[in-house]
Amino acid sequence: MAKKAMIEREKKRAALVEKYAAKRAALKEIANDESLPMEERFKARLKLAKLPRNSSATRIHNRCQLTGRPHAYYRKLKVSRIALRELGSTGMAPGLVKSSW
Repeated sequence: MAKKAMIEREKKRAALVEKYAAKRAALKEIANDESLPMEERFKARLKLAKLPRNSSATRIHNRCQLTGRPHAYYRKLKVSRIALRELGSTGMAPGLVKSSW
């Protein structure tokens, strides 16, 4: 089980990303528009830099929904490999059979 503080931190980041998504997209569009003057594009870059770092989508780390584990994460199922194995062993994941030889 991951620390509760780390799980809460990820939730806080996700909320910030959602809050600032439209503003970040608008500023990025201005900053990357070649037809605009260089000063205006630079001002957009400065405004983008002033936004909170955690409002960037790249700072979100995928975590297991059950345990909070950050590594060995299956995106499609949103669980870690360990949680998936336990779900398979108890028969909670349909179609999944634990192999043994």
